[in-house]
Amino acid sequence: MDFDHVWESVADVPGWLTEGQARMLWEAVLRLEPGATVLEIGSHQGRSTVILGQAARAVGARVIAVDAFVDGRLFGGASTRDRFEANVATAGLTDVVELVVGYSTKLRPGWDRSFDLLYVDGKHDYWTYTDDLRWSRHLPAGGEILVHDCFSSIGVTLGTIAKVLFGSRYVYVDRSRSLARFKLARPKAADRLRVVAQLPWFSWNVFLKVLLRLRLRRVAGWFGHRGPYDPF
Repeated sequence: MDFDHVWESVADVPGWLTEGQARMLWEAVLRLEPGATVLEIGSHQGRSTVILGQAARAVGARVIAVDAFVDGRLFGGASTRDRFEANVATAGLTDVVELVVGYSTKLRPGWDRSFDLLYVDGKHDYWTYTDDLRWSRHLPAGGEILVHDCFSSIGVTLGTIAKVLFGSRYVYVDRSRSLARFKLARPKAADRLRVVAQLPWFSWNVFLKVLLRLRLRRVAGWFGHRGPYDPF
C-alpha cells in the first residue's frame, strides 16, 4: 500500500496530523531496517498510529503505541481507547501495533526495550515533554525523534529550546509545519542556528493562539488562519 492510499484510509479518523506531517512519519519509518521498532507516545484515536503501522508493515517493522487514554472531555478516556483499537483493527494492523496503556512518564523509568524511531505527541506541557525526550536513551546513535506541535505548543517549544537549542544530545533536522524531526547526535553551531530560525514562526503561532483565546477568529482569519483550532 502506498502513502496516498494510507492517507485516504485515515481521512475519517479524528486528529490533528496534516498530510505533510503524515508523509514525514511515513518516510521516517521507511528508512528503518527490517525488524526495527517504532515507539509512539500519544496515539489518541490512531490517526498517526495507522500511518506508522502501515509503513512498518512495508519494511517489516513494528509499532509500540503508548497512551494513558485519560478520562475527560479533551481526552475521551476509555471510549477513545475503543476507537483507537477499532481503527487499528480496521486497518488490519493488530499484528503490527502493540498497545501499552499508561502514562509515558510513569512507564519510562522502568522501560528496558530498545527501539529505532521515537514519535512524541503526548501531553504538551514542558515537564512531560522534556521527560518524554528521555525515552531517547533507548535509541541507537543517530536515531530519529519526531515531535508533533513543536514550535506551536508553548510547553513543547520551551522544552525544545532547553533540550535541543541549549542541549548536547539532539540535532534539529527539519519540520513539516509543527512536526519537527531531530536526530540523536551532538549538535554543532549551525544546528543550533537552525533551531533559532524556527522561533519567528513559533512567535507567529503564539500571536494566532492569543487571538483564538480572545475569540477573535475573524481577526485570525485576516492573518490567514482557518478554523477554530490552534496552529498545528
